[in-house]
Amino acid sequence: MNALGIDLGGTKIEAVVLDAAGHLVWRQRVATPQGDYAATLQAIAALADAARGAGHGPFSIGIGTPGALAAGGLMKNCNSTCLNGRPLRQDLQALLGQPVALANDANCLALSEATDGAGAGFGVVFAVILGTGTGAGIAVDGRVLTGPNRLAGEWGHNPLPWGAPGEDPLLACYCGRSGCVETLVSGPGLARDHALLRGGTLDGPAIAAAAAAGDAAAQATLERHAGRLARALAAVVNLLDPDVVVLGGGLSRLPGLVDRVQARWSDWVFSGGVREPVRTPLRLSLHGDASGVRGAAWLGRALGRTQP
Repeated sequence: MNALGIDLGGTKIEAVVLDAAGHLVWRQRVATPQGDYAATLQAIAALADAARGAGHGPFSIGIGTPGALAAGGLMKNCNSTCLNGRPLRQDLQALLGQPVALANDANCLALSEATDGAGAGFGVVFAVILGTGTGAGIAVDGRVLTGPNRLAGEWGHNPLPWGAPGEDPLLACYCGRSGCVETLVSGPGLARDHALLRGGTLDGPAIAAAAAAGDAAAQATLERHAGRLARALAAVVNLLDPDVVVLGGGLSRLPGLVDRVQARWSDWVFSGGVREPVRTPLRLSLHGDASGVRGAAWLGRALGRTQP
């Protein structure tokens, strides 16, 4: 049985079809309609139609989304705010004509990496998305944790810890608070931080390119970003002590990010005064920016039903 996975991101919607062995047999991406719920539904339906038209149906369907599906069936906590308060799963099932499995995109990343990625073989996997937003998922023994409030792993909307006065700006977050981890370690957060001190409108890849070319301001921006990420992840190690931390999302591919974080996070991991290295492996997602959509496909397959 084939499995269609769809990753509904803030800037792109990606769809893949995996065969019964988990091999990729089809893939397509489109831009996410900005702020338009109806157009977003139609874009997802068009991707499913394209996969069927390419001869890959019937298939199960799993979708990874920003935010979470609340107990009443409405979406909440989405940084793509047009989804909030909407019955996304119900509307998609009506539009696609079959059952749809739906989960937070970071949970999909955690499932993917715990199943056959950088977290395979580890008991507790903390998987981070660094992209348009910042979130995380937790998988334990290959199963995703959700929690009664559907908030397990919602690390991006906690305050950035251990900041010195004036060191980290308390930037406003779409969630209604200020100073969230997401406001400084996401892609837009990195760009905004650079613009605050340097000006201009460079995004993450452009900042990395400028740093590689010797731009001191860009290099300093990347150092600040790595330090903030190290502090935020150290808080996770102190609380959860996962067996592995996996970094995913487009921003995770910033050159040298893993090394910069590993060089810093022991400064904040609790050690009781005994200085020692952090033993937690920090790894890049094995499947790169396709990991979340693969996890969505695994999620749909677990639903155990296909279209008629």
